[in-house]
Amino acid sequence: MDPTPPSPITWPDEGTLTNEWVHGLMSSLEWSSWHLPPSQLPSVMPVNVFDSLILTASKILHKERNIVHVDDLDSDSKVVVVGDVHGQLHDLLFLLKDAGFPSQNQFYVFNGDYVDRGAWGLETFLVLLSWKVLMPDRVFLLRGNHESKYCTSMYGFEKEVLTKYGDKGKHVYRKCLGCFEALPLASIIAGRVYTAHGGLFRSPVLPKRTRGKKNRKVRLLEPETSSLKLGTLDELMQARRSVLDPPWEGSNLIPGDVLWSDPSMSNGLSPNEQRGIGLLWGPDCTEEFLKKYELKLIIRSHEGPDAREKRDGLGGMDIGYTIDHNVESGKLITIFSAPDYPQFQATKDRYRNKGAYIILQAPDFSDPQFRSFEAVMPRPKSNPFYDFENVIDSDDEMDKSALDTNEEQASH
Repeated sequence: MDPTPPSPITWPDEGTLTNEWVHGLMSSLEWSSWHLPPSQLPSVMPVNVFDSLILTASKILHKERNIVHVDDLDSDSKVVVVGDVHGQLHDLLFLLKDAGFPSQNQFYVFNGDYVDRGAWGLETFLVLLSWKVLMPDRVFLLRGNHESKYCTSMYGFEKEVLTKYGDKGKHVYRKCLGCFEALPLASIIAGRVYTAHGGLFRSPVLPKRTRGKKNRKVRLLEPETSSLKLGTLDELMQARRSVLDPPWEGSNLIPGDVLWSDPSMSNGLSPNEQRGIGLLWGPDCTEEFLKKYELKLIIRSHEGPDAREKRDGLGGMDIGYTIDHNVESGKLITIFSAPDYPQFQATKDRYRNKGAYIILQAPDFSDPQFRSFEAVMPRPKSNPFYDFENVIDSDDEMDKSALDTNEEQASH
């Protein structure tokens, strides 16, 4: 790589991005990851350029519905579905080049988890936002559970941003949180494929008021497991996604379900006790959802090799994907796009998993082609932005006391 520093990135005079500008951004951010300490990122990506990019992207994202429909497809179109990338910038850049950059015939749906754990979450997110701004009808960015205040305060992204932008770090972090709130929750591709970060979701429990004073608090009764039922796409469309942290209690449970839920090999719908938020759903629920909406595939992400080694009956993430349910109406697939994950591992033996992405093509975009790939090596030397040896594992029960603290801070 050329040791000559690139010129600082500038925002186009008319505010209109070009293919050349986006490729220049990718090149500059890759260069800085190799040649600059984190605190010098603003010399390549000035705060005013960050502000312009995230404002422009946020405006686009806020206008999108909770479910984005990828329908402008013809016989030459390809749709690439990408799972978690977790701040592994160099693997993302490889994936884009390997699969083919976004174009009029090349669509992308990203299933979330752009930040945390890896050392280049901010750069990763900015690359994806630049593609979104350039091609808003070809690149679709969904929200993952790590696009939240809770996760980013635990798994490194907040500290990463503060380290890279110093006295402007809190400003940059707040702008990122605001953009996270704008990210849609799910996609439907060609009317045949549903994608979301975690997966399926419950029908919400409506609040029941007791008689009395007008201002009496609404009491929400937690549903019994036996009363849980799958939610509808209409209910998903009506959910309130603009929350810093999707709630695990109350009436607005759909965002937390969509971002945190996991499949199970046991039939039925039940609370996800291991994570402390979201659901577990079985093959019968997958069949019910696919059949009801005449879908062929559910493509979700959310579980890497560390999560899957604890899940009885479900396949490992060695090659970057698993087919978890194969039912009469179609399949449930988990796709994970961060190879050799996590970047910082406390165990003696690394997982050395491959990452993967999915290609969907005509005629009906429901016959998935899988592409597995190895991690880009070597990576630039970097330090973790979180205590990876002692932090609560993302697959253990959510630390709700930390979430309560975050909510208190956000309200002030």
